[in-house]
Amino acid sequence: MPDSTSTFLGISAPLWQALGLTVKLAAITTLILGILGLPLAHWLNTSRRRITPYVETLVALPIVLPPTVIGFYLLTAYSPQHPPGSWWQSATGTPLAFTFTGLVIASVFYSLPFAVQPFQAALRSVPVDLLEAATSLGTPPRRVFWKVHVPLAWRGIVAGLTLAFAHTLGEFGVVLMIGGSIPGVTKVASIALYDEVQKMSYPTAHAFAAVLLVMAFCLLFIVTLLQRRR
Repeated sequence: MPDSTSTFLGISAPLWQALGLTVKLAAITTLILGILGLPLAHWLNTSRRRITPYVETLVALPIVLPPTVIGFYLLTAYSPQHPPGSWWQSATGTPLAFTFTGLVIASVFYSLPFAVQPFQAALRSVPVDLLEAATSLGTPPRRVFWKVHVPLAWRGIVAGLTLAFAHTLGEFGVVLMIGGSIPGVTKVASIALYDEVQKMSYPTAHAFAAVLLVMAFCLLFIVTLLQRRR
């Protein structure tokens, strides 16, 4: 357990622990979004099925829905009384709610549009004639996508991953409802900052908020540079 009396930059060890947990959550979420989001973005760009607009709307829902609404429905889904929460508990013996795994699943859903929409824009920006040239040489479509399409769209893809990472860092409503505030397990940076404000520990809250502000600025600056160069 971290020593709550030790500080660095005016921030106690438990707050640094919360920040480390947040970075871990954002990294895992971003990795999953990269693996799942790229094929999904490609499918949304190329599919002509009737269901495609519905799927694209579902992916974009977290942008406009209040985080508490998303958190409520996910908490219901995580319940041991309902699937898939009951399936998870039967398979693992533990519930999904108030666990780090539950936070990861919630974060993937909540940050999905912040990765998929930039991915779609990046993939659309690649000239079609280059892809057709690769296909005309007999290259299988899947190989064209991973060996030609994705490398040519790398700036936009990195921008999407960075934006998803930054968005996960700033989550509050969803992670609060799904994970609560368990130190070392589900207490992420945004919740830790809220707790400091609730305790009226304003000097510590100022220092911690400044760290989060600098991190957010750096991440968004990377996204801006990538988009301008693209």
